[in-house]
Amino acid sequence: MTHSAADRDLGFGIVGCGLVAPFHVAALRQIPGCRVVALQSRRRENAERVAAAIDSAPTLYSDLAAFLRHPGLDVVCICTPSGNHLEPAQAAAAAGKHVVVEKPLEITLERCDALIAACAGAGVRLMTIFPARFAPASEAARAALHAGRLGRLTLAEASCKWWRTQAYYDDGGWKGTRALDGGGALMNQAIHTVDLLLWLAGPVHSVFGFTSCLAHERIEVEDTAVGCLQFASGALGVIQAATSAYPGLPRSVALHGSAGTIVLEEENLRRWEFAQAGPADDELRQRLAVPTGGSGASDPAGISAEPHRRQLAAFVAALREGRPSPAADAEGRRAVELILALYESARLGQPVKLAN
Repeated sequence: MTHSAADRDLGFGIVGCGLVAPFHVAALRQIPGCRVVALQSRRRENAERVAAAIDSAPTLYSDLAAFLRHPGLDVVCICTPSGNHLEPAQAAAAAGKHVVVEKPLEITLERCDALIAACAGAGVRLMTIFPARFAPASEAARAALHAGRLGRLTLAEASCKWWRTQAYYDDGGWKGTRALDGGGALMNQAIHTVDLLLWLAGPVHSVFGFTSCLAHERIEVEDTAVGCLQFASGALGVIQAATSAYPGLPRSVALHGSAGTIVLEEENLRRWEFAQAGPADDELRQRLAVPTGGSGASDPAGISAEPHRRQLAAFVAALREGRPSPAADAEGRRAVELILALYESARLGQPVKLAN
């Protein structure tokens, strides 16, 4: 953060005014000391639609360079199609702006690495939007793992069995394309669940995957995928991802070990059982089992802005306090690496080892 921004409101700008931009707006409205000052979109009507929900009357731009010169712009949120994240992020970093990128960070490792390098070279902060990490139940699960309450981790599962209509792919223009979506159910929908699995269970050593398009037409990518995992710790795991599972089920992550089991469903705690009970277990079960927020299981707009608010608030706090960003830099690359390895395994028909 520049010195001038340390004692004033942080100015946020959004590049790309499609489906996800309003969630950034709704989240930032709830974070003290933040204002959305500028929007950039190739389509004026999209920018006007997003601006209608912003009290501070942001300036609208079609030109990215002009947008980046906007006075008081400190942080740029990249909300463009997945395969178009790199170039606006590079331009924002070169202009000295901190960068927040919607998932996935990018759709190839080369583009991920170029984006990370651009921000590092410019000395600006980078964060990938992975809000599932910031749910209280997710944080409690990670703390329990690190405290050894599960004993040895033996099995870890990620499940994102969702439903998308044919119209979802037909109307989007870029969804379901390799060039801009980078993949299907795994890269677009399940990547949040994949990231949460990695954040909790640790890095993956190898993967054997299968992918198929079973319920949709005219798309270039998978709507159904499964993967068998071997984690670096020795634990085994499973990923299930789909946009072909009507009517769409809540996403979940399950962690099993020699001394306990934790099951997360959406942002809620479904199981919290250990061989050795803890003094706070009953209270935690009751508090974190209460359903919160929405779900994108059948409607991409059915989510709540609260997860974005949590993550963006953590980013703002890190900027103001000079701490490392959450989900920073190469953190956004890990889920992309695993998903691409699963795609490669499905193509080759054999296991693929990951670089880590």
